Amino acid sequence: MSPRPDLGPKPRLGYTRNPIERASERRNDTAFLAAVAADAGARVYLIGGELVAMNKQPGGIDPLFALERARAMGAGEMVFLGLLDGAGRYGAPLPRDRMEALKGQADFVVSDLRSIAVQGMIDHDHLAQLAEAKALLQWHGRHRFCANCGATSLMVQGGWRRDCPACEAQHFPRTDPVVIMLAISGDRCLLGRQARFATGMWSCLAGFLEPGETIEDAVRRETREEAGISCGTVTYFASQPWPFPMSLMIGCHAQATSTEITVDKTELEDVRWFDREEAALMLMRRHPQGFGTPPPVAIAHHIIRAWIEDERPDR
Repeated sequence: MSPRPDLGPKPRLGYTRNPIERASERRNDTAFLAAVAADAGARVYLIGGELVAMNKQPGGIDPLFALERARAMGAGEMVFLGLLDGAGRYGAPLPRDRMEALKGQADFVVSDLRSIAVQGMIDHDHLAQLAEAKALLQWHGRHRFCANCGATSLMVQGGWRRDCPACEAQHFPRTDPVVIMLAISGDRCLLGRQARFATGMWSCLAGFLEPGETIEDAVRRETREEAGISCGTVTYFASQPWPFPMSLMIGCHAQATSTEITVDKTELEDVRWFDREEAALMLMRRHPQGFGTPPPVAIAHHIIRAWIEDERPDR
């Protein structure tokens, strides 16, 4: 076995370690919610689709706005994310025309959440809070009508439930589970690429978990469907909220029991095996052919790195 490569300090996984205390047990307490919203320390993130509005300041970029200022800017109905150091944190939708109007203005920065994370535009602790806000707001945007009877539903519990006034059905925010996995055969790992990927980028295979399916079975099914590779032992690695729009990435390593690849061209452009040394070069952006892996903000980067550094799934 080749020596373990030195990949340097481990980066932090994006959209994780949310510092907010969600105060979920207080969401039915209207007096509590009103008091938190009235406090001068309450702040809100302004989100419009994939875009986030932020304040440009001499010391950097601040993605938080005072609630009154946000309302004056045209923010919509706010969702309660929780408390940070006792102060309320919220997310609010900003209409597209208002978001577009902020672009180019000297006091504001408007960017998409993915770019904000990859480029390190704001303090890392904001990313998890923004992911929470973006996912919750997108759920509300897509579920304004009751799925049971079609009537317009109402936001309650600070945004953590929608109630139908017609049929009294209750609707709760959803999270879509996605398995993302690295199949391993000896000293090789399996990576694929989609046509939409940046030139030279390869990543772990991934797919949605289906109803009535275990994580392990989903890993095996998706790897077999997309690459024709059968897997045996599946080991959980870590998870990551992925707000595009509202997924939970469930990272795994899987022991391959076959090696002959059959690519599902409807899903992937290509799939191939990479040895540990080549994968390390890709992770460090030193591959002679310009191949690379996703950036540290994505869990795929960490799944691949754990295997390169010999954090074997059978341990």
